[in-house]
Amino acid sequence: MSADRIDLRLHGGRVFLHGAGLTEADLLLAGGRIAGIVAPDAPGAATETVDLRGAAVLPGAIDPHVHLGKDIRVPKDPDDAALESASAVAGGVTSMLVYLMSADPYEDVFADARAVMERHSHTDFGFHFVLGTPEHLRALPAYVAELGVSSFKFFMNFRGDEGAYLGMPGNDDAFMYDLLGLTAEHGAMVNPHPENIELVRRLRDAARPDTERGPLWAWNASRPPYVEAEAQQRVSYLASVTGASTYAVHTSSKAALDVSRMQRSAYPNLFVETCPHYLTLSVESDCGSYGKVNPPLRTPADVEALWQGLADGSVDTIGSDHNARHRSFKEKDIWTASAGFPGVGVLFPLTLAEGLARGVDLARLVDATSTRAAKLFGLYPRKGTIRVGSDADLVVVDLDGTTTITADRQHSAAQYTPWEGRKVPARVVHTLVRGHFAVRDGQLDAAPTGGYLTRHRSGAAALRAAQSTEEDKA
Repeated sequence: MSADRIDLRLHGGRVFLHGAGLTEADLLLAGGRIAGIVAPDAPGAATETVDLRGAAVLPGAIDPHVHLGKDIRVPKDPDDAALESASAVAGGVTSMLVYLMSADPYEDVFADARAVMERHSHTDFGFHFVLGTPEHLRALPAYVAELGVSSFKFFMNFRGDEGAYLGMPGNDDAFMYDLLGLTAEHGAMVNPHPENIELVRRLRDAARPDTERGPLWAWNASRPPYVEAEAQQRVSYLASVTGASTYAVHTSSKAALDVSRMQRSAYPNLFVETCPHYLTLSVESDCGSYGKVNPPLRTPADVEALWQGLADGSVDTIGSDHNARHRSFKEKDIWTASAGFPGVGVLFPLTLAEGLARGVDLARLVDATSTRAAKLFGLYPRKGTIRVGSDADLVVVDLDGTTTITADRQHSAAQYTPWEGRKVPARVVHTLVRGHFAVRDGQLDAAPTGGYLTRHRSGAAALRAAQSTEEDKA
């Protein structure tokens, strides 16, 4: 490659390379991609050279679980994309997978949502669709082949009118069974929200006296871990019957993780996500109704179990379950406050710093925050790795620095964070999206440059394609 084609040289960093770990190397970037990985003293002029002064260079984080829009259904306004994606890149996230939720046909929703994101997002982005109607099922093959969406959420708790507040119809296990079978046929994946709503309804009133221990204890008691674990067991077994891949979103408890381990011992195509809040907050946290979420925050013992699962690979990925409803929806009692909170901006630094402090291997943390999601959702090797030919999606981290999490630094329209004031022993210095400094020296670039990510495979089909890529490289 001729020197005049190199746009940027990142010099003097410690670059994470799969199989080698942090390696003293320079990165040469051209046309938004990684054009070379060379020794620090290797020749190679570039239009610009940036000295990283020993900072770590990791693959840009991928957040596979984001909700955008004032009503969390669909991004519609410029700030739906601009503010929340600014939060993402400030925290080292370079790609987001955003859930679109509508009872309407997605061919009527997709174009407008994509246009808003392309004009205003600082990150690259893809979509998952939330499915719930017979029309959705009939259109699923076209969603995969024509729209490049290959992962579909199903709310197992939307029975009767439970999903009406989000405009979604009630459903049942028969619909889920059909959805599982269709995704298996088309190389796609189902992302179930596993909660048994009948049990929740039975338990909700009985849990209220537990408020004496605190609001987060009460909310946990109203939707205990077995509500999640039972649903997770049911969908996992039906996945094995239909040959489907499933991705258990926001796994919150030891009970649910144990179910996934048990089912995966007999059937491999079951994948597990947890969230930064389940790793760093619990019923004993002092964030009150700001910490209300579904499934609820759990006990410290559950936090420890999830960290063990992350370390041993039972937990595949970390997703934020980001929700940008304004703080006014949260400043109520635990029963009337809305569920969910912003998290895309803290996903990477919290997971990285807390994981390293606990002795989790850096390679496992990179996998959980980037590489595994890229492989599961059909983005690898374009995303999720630092190798020649991959997109130059990079996060430069000062592992000796400190970040204090505050709402005013999160950019989000929510204007609060349940981690307010928490000090994190890591600092994002630069975030590059396809070679562009979305964040430089901690400062957000005003120009959004995000692009749409077409994904024709997810789950087992995507893993097979990723494995084939690795074998070709070898």
